Amino acid sequence: MSELYIGLMSGTSVDGIDAVLVDFSQPQPRLIQSYYYKFPADLRQSILALCLPGADEIKRMGDTDILLGNAFADAVQVLIQESQISSRQIRAIGCHGQTIRHYPDRGYTLQIGDPNIIAAKTQITTIADFRRRDMAHGGQGAPLVPAFHQAVFAKEGINRAIVNIGGIANVTLLNGNKKNILGFDTGPGNTLLDAWIEKYFQKSYDEKGAWGSQGNIDNALLEKLLSDPYFHLQPPKSTGREYFNLEWLKQYLKIERLPVDVQATLTALTAHSIVNAITPYFSEGEIVVCGGGVYNTFLMDHLQQKAASSFSVYSTHSLGVDPNWVEGMAFAWLARQTLAQEPGNMMAITGASQPAILGGIYQR
Repeated sequence: MSELYIGLMSGTSVDGIDAVLVDFSQPQPRLIQSYYYKFPADLRQSILALCLPGADEIKRMGDTDILLGNAFADAVQVLIQESQISSRQIRAIGCHGQTIRHYPDRGYTLQIGDPNIIAAKTQITTIADFRRRDMAHGGQGAPLVPAFHQAVFAKEGINRAIVNIGGIANVTLLNGNKKNILGFDTGPGNTLLDAWIEKYFQKSYDEKGAWGSQGNIDNALLEKLLSDPYFHLQPPKSTGREYFNLEWLKQYLKIERLPVDVQATLTALTAHSIVNAITPYFSEGEIVVCGGGVYNTFLMDHLQQKAASSFSVYSTHSLGVDPNWVEGMAFAWLARQTLAQEPGNMMAITGASQPAILGGIYQR
């Protein structure tokens, strides 16, 4: 039986869809093909508008749900065409969907991108809505990727912190004995950096951290930002752009500052909050980074400076997995877990009362 699965990921950066085709026939998953579908500007703005309360949300959500379902299906069709593999060979698609609300304290999360459309257009069984079953058992519904990180990146005798820096940053702590895995959202990754540069330059991100690197870090502001209660919560914990957004930042900007200095300080915030989240558990080891943040040179430099000599900082590329596609591969793996009737969550990470088979299955 085929062990080919497709993973679809659209994260909190709301920039596009990561589509991957993965072969799980060997112990080490093999990435066969990847494709990035960039959101058109109007679709991106529709998604961003839905991430915060607004007027006529139900209609806008319904319209965007359909548009996203078609976008996910289109990404799959291009991926298959470029791979030159028949869709009949693919067991299933694992689609994360696009998160527009995540309130774990209320037991509520919502991802859109209609999986019925994906299954109908691609004629491939589609698995989606991964988070709510974990929440039904009292969990945070996030993060879900640590089980995949453990399967692929854990190594005996080495403490590894796998850090995904998307819109929100999350960490998986893999200790050297491959037991007692821990994972949680550390706080903002790129979301504040992206929003701040878009506010001033209408750019969707700060390429390589070039703008931020021209500023000076405001240590007083940094200290205020790091005093936010989220950074001091004990795991399990997860968050989203509902919490970390420009309105959140505004409450700390009581005095006028140069915008470039704010950008530099927000870069430091991401780096400091990540390392501060790791050091209570590991005194030394490796910080292995994936996600879009790995290409922000200024951020990666700050991460290494903050980690000092106790940690080496590098990307998942050094472990044989392209940092762009780790999360997409994780949702392909979660789809495989679901079809095998195996749990996809980890109780110690999400806080769920029991292991759970995640997702709804939409037959081809």
